[in-house]
Amino acid sequence: MVDLAKITEPLSLSGLGPRPHGPLVLELDLTEGVADEAPSDPISQIMNRRRQHFLDVVEGLRRGARDRRVAALVARIDARNLGFAKVQELREAVADFRASGKPAIAWADSFGEAGSGNLPYYLACAFSRVVMSPTGSLGLTGLIMRGTFVKGAIDKLGVTYEVGKRHEYKNALNGVTETGFTDAHREAVDGIVTSLSDQVTEAVAQARGLTGEAVRELVERGPFMPREALDAGLVDALAYRDEVYGDVMERVRREHGGGREPELRFVARYHRKHVPAPRPRVAGGPGYIALISASGPITLGRSRRSPLGGGAVMGSDTVAAAFRAARKDPRVKAVVFRVDSRGGSATASDAIRRESELTSKAGIPVVSAMGDIAGSGGYYVTLGSDAVVAQPGTITGSIGVIVGKPVLGALMERFGVTTDSVSSGPHAGMFDTARPFSTSEWERVNALLDDIYDDFVGKVAKARGMTREQVHEVARGRIWTGRDAHGHGLVDELGGLATAVRLARARAGSGPLPLRPFPHTHPLDRLRSHESSEDLAAAQPQSTLGAWGPLEQAALAMGLPAAGPLTMPGGWEVR
Repeated sequence: MVDLAKITEPLSLSGLGPRPHGPLVLELDLTEGVADEAPSDPISQIMNRRRQHFLDVVEGLRRGARDRRVAALVARIDARNLGFAKVQELREAVADFRASGKPAIAWADSFGEAGSGNLPYYLACAFSRVVMSPTGSLGLTGLIMRGTFVKGAIDKLGVTYEVGKRHEYKNALNGVTETGFTDAHREAVDGIVTSLSDQVTEAVAQARGLTGEAVRELVERGPFMPREALDAGLVDALAYRDEVYGDVMERVRREHGGGREPELRFVARYHRKHVPAPRPRVAGGPGYIALISASGPITLGRSRRSPLGGGAVMGSDTVAAAFRAARKDPRVKAVVFRVDSRGGSATASDAIRRESELTSKAGIPVVSAMGDIAGSGGYYVTLGSDAVVAQPGTITGSIGVIVGKPVLGALMERFGVTTDSVSSGPHAGMFDTARPFSTSEWERVNALLDDIYDDFVGKVAKARGMTREQVHEVARGRIWTGRDAHGHGLVDELGGLATAVRLARARAGSGPLPLRPFPHTHPLDRLRSHESSEDLAAAQPQSTLGAWGPLEQAALAMGLPAAGPLTMPGGWEVR
């Protein structure tokens, strides 16, 4: 029989409300790399959808430190796709997370299996606990920078290179003009390796409760097998992934769960769920700090980026347009200019510097934040800002200039290739690769080098409040770590994005403004016709003359630095 009384009882809605959420455990997986910035076009977004963005990771860690719901952080460590400065920026974000009292666990299958593991272990030492797989290895073996010299090979082909530079430390083309380090080149490389090695030693010693001397002795013994790493105090435990994650989740469940199961969430996804959508450009309101990111070789024209994840190109037109747009946007109260570049075209670098300077003069503070590398033209573009920030491990400086060309005449003759030409002046063919520079052409090349170098040094002196003589002493093409550059007055403070944002907020005097990537355009903007060069959405592929001018095609064909005369030496990979 049906009980009518029960049918008429009021329904309970207690089960229809929002489901109570458990504590969050943030997860950081670095095995698939970290993208410098979010791609702007739809194809790149699809191709790189699995790659987390560096800003999302850093800001997510800082947000999680202050979020009561976040209870812990667990990270799978891999630094193969990270440079020294980015590792240091991640270390700072992890330190900020730990300062909240929350545990941060670093786990790795291996720190450099059958190879160097210095950089991933350096990153892991920022965490409160370091765990490695029972079958891994710890490659704490010391840093090395290796140069590749192909002069011997091209000599056999009959190819020579004519190179002019200012000054002796400007070694971007030493790979084709030398068979090994020159004294100046070796001095510069030794300075970089020593500075970075000291930074790693200090960090490991502090994290593992060792003396600097003890760490140096361990480096001489590396690499380490699992039990050796544990006995030496370099790791806290040997465990598999399921054991590490299981322990973290159980601890959070016990200490913060309150009967609810903890949830695991990627740092980048956690951050993006808390970032408000960009608001229309209207006057009033608190505003925000615009993050303008620029990476890759510096050229005239538009910026470029491969949809397949290839290297980016910093185009002066694109970056300049971003600064102009920032000046017009009433909600932009300050700009953080993120730079990661080996340099390139002197003209393009100066165009970017000029727009940065105009933005500052318009009353919008500009703070430059250097990434892994900001040398030569990459340093030049920061000279219009109010302050410059670099990580201790950033590679910067390289205040110098270089120009050169391959001479292919003997190679062409060997294979029966001949050329002929008609010219209207004695210097019409000076950039031809079939012959060397003549005496009068060398005079013009040297005049060009002197003019660019003098202009570069003068702009550095003005921006940094130094005399030309003081700048020349730390210039001459010399490359420095951020720590050494700070000591020589080339940067204002050591740190990363957090430091740059702090300085920008202070100069803007507007309180804790949020940091937002800029410009933010709609994907359909790429399809519509653009009104003028002032239209921010104009992003046509670069079609202007490359950084080497008449030598563009020869430079690309012969392996010269495609970026141009303000290029720092290559091969600055730290292992």
